[in-house]
Formats: sequence, structure tokens, C-alpha cells
Amino acid sequence: MNVPNKLTVSRFVLTVAFLAVFFSRIRYHESISLALFCMASLTDYFDGKIARRDNLITNFGILMDPLADKILICSAFIAFVDRAPTRQALEWMPAWMVVVVVARELAITGLRLLAASKNVVLAAERYGKHKTISQIVCIISILVLASHVDWGWLGKLFSYDLFGFGPWVVWFTELSKWTAVALTGYSGVMYLWRNRALYLDDV
Repeated sequence: MNVPNKLTVSRFVLTVAFLAVFFSRIRYHESISLALFCMASLTDYFDGKIARRDNLITNFGILMDPLADKILICSAFIAFVDRAPTRQALEWMPAWMVVVVVARELAITGLRLLAASKNVVLAAERYGKHKTISQIVCIISILVLASHVDWGWLGKLFSYDLFGFGPWVVWFTELSKWTAVALTGYSGVMYLWRNRALYLDDV
């Protein structure tokens, strides 16, 4: 197994570890979950970078890399639903936002499976990459909001009122949620529309 594929497999392992710690009651579990999610996100960056640089693209990587991404992202968002409010009384993630994210990922995965059955390869698009980045930023900001109060003086950096709207980490997190959901929905609709010939032929 080459290095990019090992990184992909490690993302599955880190996702399990992230969820186990997140739902545990150990001390600083939110901060540890944040560290694990960041590590998993970095494997996503480096496995693609190394695979392209060293020409190590394999069928395993083509199939499992996007699957590992979706499992990581969707697991985190689903875990946030109905989570008790933070000490700053902010909802973690509304259920309807998570439905948008998960529905989009399932729809695009189904489209790619349909394309594969017709020997068509659907490449990732620019909007999809922006969507993934916005989702990662959203998840990290939510975890930072929930855990920064445990970081002592470092955590105070996230509590400054920069523009008179309260601690900047609070409004930044809310903005990141709406941005992630908007880009997720938009990219999904655009992807389905541009590749509509694949499924309209079977209707």
C-alpha cells in the first residue's frame, strides 16, 4: 500500500477516534476532538498532493479518498445535531443544515456510481473543492467555539469583540455555518444540472 492510500486509510481510523472522543466524557474531549479532526483533514490534503506529485493514483484511492472525506465530514455534522449548547449558549448545528449537507453528499455519490456504471468518470469541480474547504472550516470553528474556554490565555484570543458584535469566534462560527450550507447546496445543484444527461436518459 502506497503512502497516499495509507493516509486515506488513516482518515477512516481518525474519524472513528474523533467520534469516540467526541461522545466520551473525558476531560478536554472537545479540544482533543478538534485536534483529531484537524489531523484527519490534513491527511485529505496530503494524500492527494502526494498522489499527484509522485503519480501514485490508484483505483483504491479514486474510490476510497472521496468516501473517506464524506464519512469524516458527515460524521462530524451529524454528531453536532442535538448536542447540548456550549457555555456561550450557541446551538452546535441545526438539523436542517445537516440534512442539506448529507443529502448533497449522498446525491453526488449516487450520481458518480451511476456514471461509473456507464464507464464515465466525473471529475471534481471547483465548486466542490470550495464546498469541502468551507465544510472543514465550519466544523473546526464549531469545535473551537466549544473548546477555546479551556485554553487559558490562548482561548481569550477568540473572545475579543472586534466589531461590536460580541466575541468574534461566535459570529464567525455562525457565518461559517451559513457559508458551508450555501456552498454545499449550490455545488450540489450545479453538479447535478451539468451532468443531468446521465440520469435523464434513464427516466
